[in-house]
Amino acid sequence: MKKIITIITVFTIVFFSCEDELNVPVQSAISGDEVPLNAAFIETQVVAAYAMLDGNRDNENVWRAAPSNWVYGEVTSDNAYKGSDAGDQSEITAFETYAGAPQNSYVDYKWISVFEGVARTNGVINSINKGIAAGTITAAEANDFMAEARFLRAHYHFEAKKIWGNIPFVDETITQSITNVDVDVWTPIEIDFQYAIDNLPEESRRVGGANSWNAKVYLAKAHMYQLDYDAAKPLLDDVINSGPYSLNTFFHDNFDADTNNSTESVFAVQYAVNDGSNDSSNGNYGDILNHPHNSPIGAGCCGFFQPSHDLVNAYLTDASGLPLIRNLPTDPANYVKNVDPSDIIGTDTDGSSIPRNRDNDSFVSETRNLDPRLDWTVGRKGIPFNGWGDFPGLAWTRDPANGGPYVSKKIVYRADQQGTVNTATGWATTVNAINTNIIRFSEVLLWRAEIAADEGDLGTAVTYVDRVRARAANPAGWVKRDDGTDAANYVIGLYADNGGFSDIDFAQEAILFEYRLETALEGHRFFDLVRRKKADQVLNGYLTREQFRSYLSSATYADTKSIFPIPQSVIDLSKGVIKQNTGY
Repeated sequence: MKKIITIITVFTIVFFSCEDELNVPVQSAISGDEVPLNAAFIETQVVAAYAMLDGNRDNENVWRAAPSNWVYGEVTSDNAYKGSDAGDQSEITAFETYAGAPQNSYVDYKWISVFEGVARTNGVINSINKGIAAGTITAAEANDFMAEARFLRAHYHFEAKKIWGNIPFVDETITQSITNVDVDVWTPIEIDFQYAIDNLPEESRRVGGANSWNAKVYLAKAHMYQLDYDAAKPLLDDVINSGPYSLNTFFHDNFDADTNNSTESVFAVQYAVNDGSNDSSNGNYGDILNHPHNSPIGAGCCGFFQPSHDLVNAYLTDASGLPLIRNLPTDPANYVKNVDPSDIIGTDTDGSSIPRNRDNDSFVSETRNLDPRLDWTVGRKGIPFNGWGDFPGLAWTRDPANGGPYVSKKIVYRADQQGTVNTATGWATTVNAINTNIIRFSEVLLWRAEIAADEGDLGTAVTYVDRVRARAANPAGWVKRDDGTDAANYVIGLYADNGGFSDIDFAQEAILFEYRLETALEGHRFFDLVRRKKADQVLNGYLTREQFRSYLSSATYADTKSIFPIPQSVIDLSKGVIKQNTGY
């Protein structure tokens, strides 16, 4: 989908400011009298509304609003550290330690980006209404545009709802600040998605665009976030039994620019590079920082978003290939071998902390059983890394004492794609065209398993979980060495072959755990724990195990941190109409 970066529109962007701040025109805005509200013009507005899916308003520090939600959904969880060195982008540490503040520029930029998306969709809707009244568009054209606009409006509000909780729902009639207190936002989100279901075609009008099937999945996701299983179940059943989606043959095809928009991709942010835009600004700027540091990949920037030891340990399996859900190691000495936490920090002669093992002098490879998805998710020392050779470990990490020895892998392109799927311009050529998955079909299967487990239908729950695990168990899709042998001791089994789920409690535990293994580092973990009401238990247990990492030693999670602070700038501009979330 080609994006439009400079937008000409007849409307203004509203960021909940009161009367004197309200009418802030978009750059290059022109009056309504000068624009024919025909299909060609409204099409540009629709494309502009899609363009905000990447959170990129100005190519400036876009990682603050990355659609991958690596800061909001992963660094805030047990899956990842901020990474890099302690001083760079230090505001992220506040998310990692649950000490976020309304003045944090990250929440400010994210809010502006999300509600810019809302404003653009409302601009489309207003143009449609005026076009119909003026007779400049047909009813059929209006229907197509309206359905896409309302799908996108629901998406942007959903994003805001899961991040801030207490938000206003801003439709096309809103002209001034409205309250965010005691507001039912779920209902209008559901109404917009239902409108999209009823009015969109089954096949998208544009690559990666909205259609009736992904609208149906998104409505089901909205119900899952409310734990409304009764409403979600028939939608998921329809999608699974009659929809166009299926699992890719190989897990790693979900993270490859060559296989973007596969049958597993329900909805994803579309990217393009080397397309003539400024520094490939249509590429994935949100994850520009998150590639191995000091490596040949792109410009070697910048070593952020490093997987946690806790996440890597989660991929250990037993003799049957099942995860060690209730028996994971809690002593760092028993963590997955790469560089043990106890080996990360040494003491220099002057007493300062330094990373050890940078020269691989005491590296010990892990020989225990591992889920093969680990090495498509995490860069581990000695394991082939997307054609860039074996990952060298600490040599490609910026500050191992701060971020550990691992790097994120799902966002890294293959060596043979260098120069084609990444940008050739700009200060960091890690910007690439690997789509950001918003929803994958494997999630649909695991949501349906969650519902089945809640109903006590453990056989059905096992069936759906095992569909996901069976794909991961295909040896043809495992990371291989040059001689064709497996890169590690991969052992993964099915629950059905090992007695199934013993009871409802274990089934729900296993499904939550499976969702973590399948979608790790894709921006979902924190939100999934919160919606399942497991965040307190899981995250405080994680922080207890992370005492060896000094900046986390005093961190604690409380349920008031299940949503993020509303930017102080928004509250100020609304003159107090927008209220701050409790705990901030």
